[in-house]
Amino acid sequence: MTRLFIIAVAPGIALALAMYLTDRYDREPIHLLVKVFVFGCLSVIPTAIVERFLLSFNIFTGVLGAAYTAFIVAGFTEEYFKRAVVLKTAYYHRAFNEKLDGIVYAVFSALGFATIENIMYVVFRFTANPQVGLFRGILSVPAHMLFGVTMGYYLSLSRFVRNEEFRKVYLRRSLIIPMILHGTFNFILMAQIPILMVLFIPFVIYLWMVNLRKLDEYAEESKRTYETMNLPLYDDLDKR
Repeated sequence: MTRLFIIAVAPGIALALAMYLTDRYDREPIHLLVKVFVFGCLSVIPTAIVERFLLSFNIFTGVLGAAYTAFIVAGFTEEYFKRAVVLKTAYYHRAFNEKLDGIVYAVFSALGFATIENIMYVVFRFTANPQVGLFRGILSVPAHMLFGVTMGYYLSLSRFVRNEEFRKVYLRRSLIIPMILHGTFNFILMAQIPILMVLFIPFVIYLWMVNLRKLDEYAEESKRTYETMNLPLYDDLDKR
């Protein structure tokens, strides 16, 4: 049981640490990151309640049933509550002072959720099949992180844009686009359509490419901001 628990929590902790180290120039307060991660873990509870409620309305079968479950039950509900954690804990916090921060907080919320979900699958539901832990560690947990990158990207745009109409647009996109990506990921696996399974790995590669590009964009912006803020200090030293 201990070994399964370690297998379940290791991917989320490792990815959270990697994200923390990516934020090199203006790192977020540890206590706030822990808060976001813990509330991400707790968001599993309302998510499970709402998902069970929505499943009771699934009158569809076959591909339509899979689409409803993938996009509405899982995609919408999970991304909604993961985003709600960021909005309630970090979105208006003074530490959220650059665009990279949105990605960091959204990823921590997503990984908190994914860690508890992973424990439920690996430790309790598929105890006799450790390959589930390997599969989820390689694909499912990183996928939650990537959905979080997309979410945080648009949360930051909404946080720092001055136009109120654009703010609302970006805020909506911070839910809708991760939901679509999440739903597509789940639908490919759930629909059991051979041609879709062929597209699964290319879709995962696409997720990594697009979201690493978003992450790099904000990381570079963070670096430029840090260097600009410290230029006067270097100039003063040169004059002495």
